[in-house]
Amino acid sequence: MAAVALTVETQLQLGMAPQWHPYLFIIFFATLFDYNLHRLVTLLTNKEALNDDKHKWLKEYLNLFYALVVFSVIGFLIAVLLAKKEVLITLAPFALITFFYSLPIFKNQKYLFRLREIPFLKIFLISIVWSATTILLPIIQSGRHFDSQHVSIMLTERFLFVFAITIPFDIRDMHADIQSGLTTIPNFIGSKKSLGIANFLMISFLLISCFHYSNAPFQFILPAFIISGISTIFFLNIKSIQNLTFYHYGILDGTILLQGILVWLAHTILV
Repeated sequence: MAAVALTVETQLQLGMAPQWHPYLFIIFFATLFDYNLHRLVTLLTNKEALNDDKHKWLKEYLNLFYALVVFSVIGFLIAVLLAKKEVLITLAPFALITFFYSLPIFKNQKYLFRLREIPFLKIFLISIVWSATTILLPIIQSGRHFDSQHVSIMLTERFLFVFAITIPFDIRDMHADIQSGLTTIPNFIGSKKSLGIANFLMISFLLISCFHYSNAPFQFILPAFIISGISTIFFLNIKSIQNLTFYHYGILDGTILLQGILVWLAHTILV
C-alpha cells in the first residue's frame, strides 16, 4: 500500500490525474512478494532465525505467510500480462536488483552471499529501488516527456526520505547484523550518529521540497511534504514510540503511506 501510495503521489507531482494502471498492481504485488521472499529465504536457509522477535509473526502464522507468497506471485503474473512492454523493460533491472537482494548469489557449505551483505550497500539498494520504481514507471506509462530537472529533484527527495526512515531498521538489526558479519551504517558509526544522519536527511528533504514546490503549479505539494517531513522527524526521535511493537513495520513504513495520502488530500482540496 505504501509503494502504491508513493506511485500515485508521483502521478500528482507530474501533473497527472490519479489513475489506476497495471503498473500500480505490479508495484503492489512485487513489493509484497519481495518482502515475503526475504522471509522465505530466511525460513529455508536459517530456521533458527524464527526464534528471533523479528520473525515472531512468521513463526505464529506460517500458513498465512505461504498463502501471501502464492497470492503475491499470482497477482504479479496477472499484472505483468496487462502491463505495457516499456514498463516491464524499465522495471526489469530494478526487479533483478530486488530479487538478488534477498536470494543468494553464491553459496557453498560455509558461506551464503546476497547483495544485501555487501558492506553499506543494503540501505542504498533499498532507497534507489523504491525511488526509481515509484517515479519512473508512471513516467514510462504516460509516454510523455517531463522536465528533467523536476524529475531529478523528485528522485532526490524520495531517495532522502526512504533512506532516512530505513536507518532505524538497521539500528534495530545491529545485533543480528554484527552476528552475521553484515556491515551497516549503525554498526560502523553507532546508533546515535546514525539517527543524526536520518534527521539530517529528513531536514534536507524538507529544505529541498520548500525550494522545489514554492512556485506554481505544484504549490499544493508543499504543505503535504512539510507535514510529512515534520511528523516523520517526530517519529524518528520520540523514544516512547520506538518501543512500540509495530514501530518499524507500522509507524515508519506508515510514514510513506501517510505522505502519499497527504499529497492526494492536498491535491483534492487545493487544486
